[in-house]
Amino acid sequence: MALIQVEVVTPERIVLQTEADIVVARAAEGDIGVLHGHEPLVTPLPVGELMYRTDGEEKHVAIDGGFMEVRPDKVTILADVAERSEEIDRERAEAARRRAEEALSQQRGTELEAAAAASLQRALLRLRIAERRRTHERPPSRPTGS
Repeated sequence: MALIQVEVVTPERIVLQTEADIVVARAAEGDIGVLHGHEPLVTPLPVGELMYRTDGEEKHVAIDGGFMEVRPDKVTILADVAERSEEIDRERAEAARRRAEEALSQQRGTELEAAAAASLQRALLRLRIAERRRTHERPPSRPTGS
């Protein structure tokens, strides 16, 4: 199977440059899977998860909005903010979730409610991505006994 180049870039840095078997991203119209040879397209990306797989190993990136350009041999994501799963500090993400939940409860019915809800959505995404990393890093359980 031919590999596809994957690049994730934010205004501050290059977050990811690698090759993958498949790339799956949350696009404006729903999830999209991209393999080498995909038809060219450009699509906006809401807050969501990017998954890419190489040699059977899935990796995850939290994407906080942007655009995805697909060419037959390359996927480029221009993101407002992006973090690879190994970059996410679970404790900080949990604290951000608590702050966002508190802000949302205080902003209900105000013009700031949408911003508070968006902050909560980002915090929950970061926690989900961090949890996927933890799940994949656990050693396989060993059978007990007999």
